Amino acid sequence: MLDDATRYQLLKLLTEHPEMTQRDLSAAMSISLGKTNYCLKALVEKGLVKMGNFRNNPDKGVYAYLLTPEGVQEKARVTVRFLHRKMAEYDALQAEIAALRREVDGLSSSGLDSGRGAA
Repeated sequence: MLDDATRYQLLKLLTEHPEMTQRDLSAAMSISLGKTNYCLKALVEKGLVKMGNFRNNPDKGVYAYLLTPEGVQEKARVTVRFLHRKMAEYDALQAEIAALRREVDGLSSSGLDSGRGAA
């Protein structure tokens, strides 16, 4: 099963660059070629992506990966989930930064921020 981050990234790349090879996708996503192949096969089996041959290309091994109408809908759903997750991560990070700032402010007011304290 594909996690949302991988699914989002792959569907986004395929939407923007349907002519990318598996090797190109693998490099762009920083994942192995085997995982890329597995992910693409899973998307094809689910009916979200179809492989099309470039008819005018003399290299008959050149394919385009096209999102089906179901694939376009899934991309929209996964984009919303991905955005919500990233927003939650951002909110949590902001809260952590605020807490760290309060801690540093506390150290500053007590004179312990000189950097010479015990490690």
